[in-house]
Amino acid sequence: MSQAQPAEFAGIVFFRRNYRERDLLVKILTDRFGFKMFFIRGARKRGFRLNAAILPFVQAEYVGSVSEDGLSFINAAKEVTQYRQILNNIELNAYVSYIFELANAAFGEAKPLGGWFKQLQQAVLLIDQGIDPAIITNIIEIRLLTYFGVQPNLHDCVICHRTDEVFDFSESYGGLICRRHWSVDPHRLQLDRRTVYFLQFFSQVDLFKIHSIKVSQTTKNHLRRTLNRIYDNQVGLKLKSRRFLEEMKIWPI
Repeated sequence: MSQAQPAEFAGIVFFRRNYRERDLLVKILTDRFGFKMFFIRGARKRGFRLNAAILPFVQAEYVGSVSEDGLSFINAAKEVTQYRQILNNIELNAYVSYIFELANAAFGEAKPLGGWFKQLQQAVLLIDQGIDPAIITNIIEIRLLTYFGVQPNLHDCVICHRTDEVFDFSESYGGLICRRHWSVDPHRLQLDRRTVYFLQFFSQVDLFKIHSIKVSQTTKNHLRRTLNRIYDNQVGLKLKSRRFLEEMKIWPI
């Protein structure tokens, strides 16, 4: 086991769980080390001095000791920011949990995320500011596909490369096919134009330039079914957090 090294880093708390009688294990998305698990001794004691900095979906600048392949430790925190809307809303909390769990599955443990830390940080900020969490989640899902070895062509027809046609999505051909070639795949997804448009748009939109975005509920439902099918069939990933989101949709009001 490697020795823990002193480090300062930015991070967003992913989750925490009880460990022994008074301690916590806290997983944090960090800017330098990716997803890391931290052992926080005495964190369940009343009045613990770092309590505000280790709540779920809190962002801070941390000082601690980071181990390459074992538990890491936090000694201090500053510039603590709470995403209050997410903390106080179970649905927003569920969406962010899914985004983080998906990213954790894509990148693995303790692997630097490069520019993806800022992308995920911006996604959390947008959701906290009231941008539709389902749409932000769709954007992240589409962008992360490549890290699972799935790179659907959403730019043009995979067969003739035309960009000026009506498209549908073909799992067999790995992307969009234009209507001239629909006959080659009888199992194409039968997507409507709006759904295809947003799949294309979400694959290239800059999260840092989003100020508002409106998508009809019908189109959101179609996007959800499409991405579920891609993740189920091509990625083979079924996360607990996604199942929880789906269960929430049928809760009695």
